[in-house]
Amino acid sequence: MGIDMPPTEITMTSTDTNTGLRRTRQRAAVGAAMGRSSEFHTAQEVHAALRDSGDSIGLATVYRTLTQMAEAGEIDCIRTPDGQAAYRRCSSGHHHHLICRGCGRAVEISPPSFEAWANQIATENGFTQIDHELELFGRCAACS
Repeated sequence: MGIDMPPTEITMTSTDTNTGLRRTRQRAAVGAAMGRSSEFHTAQEVHAALRDSGDSIGLATVYRTLTQMAEAGEIDCIRTPDGQAAYRRCSSGHHHHLICRGCGRAVEISPPSFEAWANQIATENGFTQIDHELELFGRCAACS
């Protein structure tokens, strides 16, 4: 999977003041796993990497933790072409992704005219409070 991880030795039970989420050993392990990779990974892949490194965390806990981290803005969540949720720790700020279908390599992109175009289309059609996600999938040079 590409996540090289030693077992997590962290014990935390306080609450993170920024996100309001409890800091637990499981959350620390998932957070550490997400920090060790620049690619998007599914909950199953994160769970397998944690299990392989000796961390005993249930798959349901990994799913719940990744979902909470995404809702808190700690990680990004995309839908893969086959419909699975995949997660990655990204830079802060609004951005989009270009993702390789072969190896999973992800590049953060910020198309300069896309935001203006999306707002224009929304206005022309009477829409307000616009949100959007833009993920482009293709093959990187190494996989082509």
